[in-house]
Amino acid sequence: MVAAALKPVLMPVLMPVLVAQAVALRRRAPTLPEAAGPRAGRLGEGAPLRLLIVGDSSAAGVGVATQDEALAGHLTRTLAARSGRCIEWRLQARSGTTSAQALALLQEAPPGPYDLAVAVLGVNDVVEQVPPRRAVQQRAALADWLFAEAGVRHVVFAPLPPMHQFPLLPQPLRWFAGAEARAHDAALARWAATRADVHHVPIALQLGPQTMAADGFHPGAPVYRACGEALAGFIAERLSPLESGAAGPAGRSPRR
Repeated sequence: MVAAALKPVLMPVLMPVLVAQAVALRRRAPTLPEAAGPRAGRLGEGAPLRLLIVGDSSAAGVGVATQDEALAGHLTRTLAARSGRCIEWRLQARSGTTSAQALALLQEAPPGPYDLAVAVLGVNDVVEQVPPRRAVQQRAALADWLFAEAGVRHVVFAPLPPMHQFPLLPQPLRWFAGAEARAHDAALARWAATRADVHHVPIALQLGPQTMAADGFHPGAPVYRACGEALAGFIAERLSPLESGAAGPAGRSPRR
């Protein structure tokens, strides 16, 4: 609230500093690889639950060595255990992806059909200075495409991380990125609240050098675990029971 109120007053003064810091960071920030390992699989027993994970570098597991340690690994293992379902999953993610680019990424190799989709997006919208309202419109286009073309019945959006806690970012850039991330996440939550088939899952995170990757910008193993388990818990408790009766012949849901 305070950051939002001060932003219009401070921005004319801070803008030259913010631009200089952003340019310097782009030049010297280390580039970490996406996590190695399979990007599709099947685990657990019971009725099938088909899960698509789409997103940016955090979905791709940048910051850890393997997909087992990344979001996909924690999400699918926890979901299989808590839902009692057989999780058939696929990951489509690429570093640097914005909300608008996520749709193009899916259209390159159309997935489906799937029951649920989890989207991990937003940090690159902040980096590229996409206004929150436009980012929500782009997420809506992504969700609508998933409903129409991938057969999903629910889209779950992970929250934006608290960028004001990113160790890599110097002040005042850290303050500015944090304020933008909060604005984006609030807009995402408001939009999701208007839809029965779109969900925003708040996750409380405390970030720092011990929980982040070596670059101070991407998640480390503890963050991936917390996010994967939180998203899996939400799906298992809120959405997995709904999907139990949704499948058609041979456990496959009809395409929309």
